[in-house]
Amino acid sequence: MLAVAGGKGGCGKTTTTLGLATALDGPTTVVDADTDMPNLHSLAGVPREPPQNHVGHVHPRDDTVTVYPAPTDSTGAHEERGDRTDDGKSRLRRVRDTADGQVLIDCPAGAGPDAATPLREADEVLLVTPPCTPALRDTVKTAAMADALGTNVLGAVLVRARVVPSGVESLLGCPVLGTVPPVDPPVLDAESVRRAYRKVATGLHADKEL
Repeated sequence: MLAVAGGKGGCGKTTTTLGLATALDGPTTVVDADTDMPNLHSLAGVPREPPQNHVGHVHPRDDTVTVYPAPTDSTGAHEERGDRTDDGKSRLRRVRDTADGQVLIDCPAGAGPDAATPLREADEVLLVTPPCTPALRDTVKTAAMADALGTNVLGAVLVRARVVPSGVESLLGCPVLGTVPPVDPPVLDAESVRRAYRKVATGLHADKEL
């Protein structure tokens, strides 16, 4: 499993999760691990309610991609904090064990237990950040949390960027695998964005299987 993580909400994690999922070869499963501010289902265009029997929704525009929305109130999204952490861990492990192909996790922002769980369960982490200084500082904290949990940071994707500023790779402590240019919404409809994610996906495949 590959955790797609960043320092703050709105940094491009969900867009990158779906952009990579449609760019990767073969079946891919995407899981929303953000129970407080979930939006993977909205961007993917699937129902908010998780499907029955732990079977994900098929992406309406790419039948190789399966989408698991975050749990709703009725499925335990607002249980006591410790229970939520345990439930999130069990859910990710269940998806990993039953998914066909690669699994990408759309992670929560921040540094709390909800953010730590997917980083701990993932095999590796892909950082996502715009190139602005505040976002980069928060992403450094995410990288440090992944390191503390013993999960390797595979690399980073810079969104709303055309070039990699000097010093960014050194700051993040990992290679930048690609840049995604700024475009008007809907972002994933832009050919330049799809091309950027295909390039990142090629780099991931060249490194190793997720």
